Amino acid sequence: MASQSEVIDRLRATFRSGVTFPEPFRMTQLQNLLSLVEENEQLIQDALHKDLHKPKFESVLSEIQITLNDLYFAMENLRTWMQPEYNIGKNLATRMDDCFIRREPLGVVLIIGAWNYPLHLILLPLVAAIAAGNCAILKPSEICQATEQLLAELIPKYLSQDCYAVLCGGAEDTKSLLKNKFDHIFYTGSQVVARSILLAAAPHLTPVTLELGGKSPCFIYGHIDIHKAAKRLCWSKFFNTGQSCVAPDYVLCTTQTRDALLPALRETLRTFYGPDPGASLDMGRIVTPRHWRRLMDMLEKSKGKVVIGGESREEDRYIAPTVLVDVQESDALMQEEIFGPILPILTIESLEEGIDYINRQEKPLALYVFSDETSVVTTVLNNTSSGGFCGNDGIVHMALPGLPFGGVGASGMGSYHGRWGFETFSHRRGCMNRSWLLERVNVLRYPPYSDYNLGWLLVGCTLVKK
Repeated sequence: MASQSEVIDRLRATFRSGVTFPEPFRMTQLQNLLSLVEENEQLIQDALHKDLHKPKFESVLSEIQITLNDLYFAMENLRTWMQPEYNIGKNLATRMDDCFIRREPLGVVLIIGAWNYPLHLILLPLVAAIAAGNCAILKPSEICQATEQLLAELIPKYLSQDCYAVLCGGAEDTKSLLKNKFDHIFYTGSQVVARSILLAAAPHLTPVTLELGGKSPCFIYGHIDIHKAAKRLCWSKFFNTGQSCVAPDYVLCTTQTRDALLPALRETLRTFYGPDPGASLDMGRIVTPRHWRRLMDMLEKSKGKVVIGGESREEDRYIAPTVLVDVQESDALMQEEIFGPILPILTIESLEEGIDYINRQEKPLALYVFSDETSVVTTVLNNTSSGGFCGNDGIVHMALPGLPFGGVGASGMGSYHGRWGFETFSHRRGCMNRSWLLERVNVLRYPPYSDYNLGWLLVGCTLVKK
């Protein structure tokens, strides 16, 4: 088996040959990746069920179809994305020049995936890297071993082995991998690991995209159809057993809204998962015993009151959908991203108080506002900051390829999906081709300098105000 450095050297030699640059090559590789997903759908579902107990519905929707949609979108728009951009503002001195922006591939990029969506969090960045003309090293999460091994088996069968490679291994292997020079690092995961990624990238001055997470609030305020809100909240929170970086982490609402919401949540959860969610085929499991113990430790330390759920089984890593009330800002559940099926409800008594609470925290990856009042949704949108925003629903905004997906502040840096991923993995090269004509005008900039020449140059170089 080739060493990490040998694999990287092979890909770098391929990139320097220019084989990944032409549109036909990129399109062929995207088509091959499409075939990989379509022809192995059952194997993918089996691997995801083994790793996370994911139901078929969630695997198809959040792993397979989201990847296919991004592929369709990239293939449909690739030619347009690759075209030079000529809509450049010129001044009088450059009116006769050819000015444009070229999108050029960066080189050999490293993509480090996460375990909660172990397929799409590795393949969506790969779609962008291929579309932009790069070579790529893929490092899937070692926590989801079935999906990791499936990717290691399928990628070389469908994609060029000289351009794309999968490297498996644990944390130490990743540390070793990060000692190598890459032209871009794309990481999805925790803030703790993100800091080590940045430190590893610094000696090489490697640009980094960080797709992280945080405590994404769901702010419910004003007039609201409480039953519709409960359905959308439960679905987005407990989808993938709450193990989503964009899942609503907690609810902010008034005491009156909370009291109306709780019966609706109980009714919704019974409708979704039956009287015993642990027996439902639609309820997944926590990924590892270590992650299960972390969640249970947070729950045990919380001073909030469990009003729904709370049941758990260590033997199969099950935690029931759980809702708590009387949770304070200082509570154990509010100190870090929960990343599991536990939903604290915090009460506020005014719109301004809720906005102030959100703005006191780190900027979240997503912010959700549920309200029938457009003015409420608009006010929250205009007075907060978050990676993404969705009014009256949860997590669905990330499935649209036309919207950028990424964090801000502590929830990440950079974005992808659709055109935004193509831009992340491209260098925008500003280009100007000048004519040899009008040399009499150019004489104005040559020594010996004079105020007369400077005056005329300023006329020619100043952009005209529209």
